[in-house]
Amino acid sequence: MTLPIYDGGVASGLLAGILFGFVLEGAGFGSPRKLVAQFQLRDWAVFKVMFTAVVVCAAGLWLAEAAGMIKPNAVYVPTLWFWAVAAGGALMGAGFAIGGYCPGTSAAGLASGRVDAIVFIIGMVGGIWLFAAFFDGLRPLYGAAKGPDGQSLDALLGLPAIVVICILAAVCAVGYAVARRFESRRGGPLGPPAG
Repeated sequence: MTLPIYDGGVASGLLAGILFGFVLEGAGFGSPRKLVAQFQLRDWAVFKVMFTAVVVCAAGLWLAEAAGMIKPNAVYVPTLWFWAVAAGGALMGAGFAIGGYCPGTSAAGLASGRVDAIVFIIGMVGGIWLFAAFFDGLRPLYGAAKGPDGQSLDALLGLPAIVVICILAAVCAVGYAVARRFESRRGGPLGPPAG
């Protein structure tokens, strides 16, 4: 058996998606109330879970590579296109703040029986369709302001990967302290979402 388990992507992708949805729902992210509270700086659970996941994943990939379980550069790192990322991030952030869902959390919300998640998913699919329909007109924006060719942070900064992981862990720790301060000023994080 080789790691990661690879079968052409369909079964392993489906399994990973189900597990990811299970974790999202367990963290309370199937509720738009919990997600919008991050934008209101009342509940930092989204930051805590996602940034911790980044640090754990980075450390896990580094350890897997050091142990010879994966080859160097086995993980695809796409090239950054600044204007496309800025526009997409703004639209995604606006949808997230207004609707209280992102694509993954809307699927988790739907699986847990939230009707508002269906509305969000319909809007998301409509947005995808519009993007595809008008992609040729958007191509100049999509291809503008090319960044470095598929570089990871360690390659971009010229630092060893372990140093970058330590920096990320330090930023995560500072983020936890800031989160604790904001949450205590606003009465603590939100409790579990109402059924």
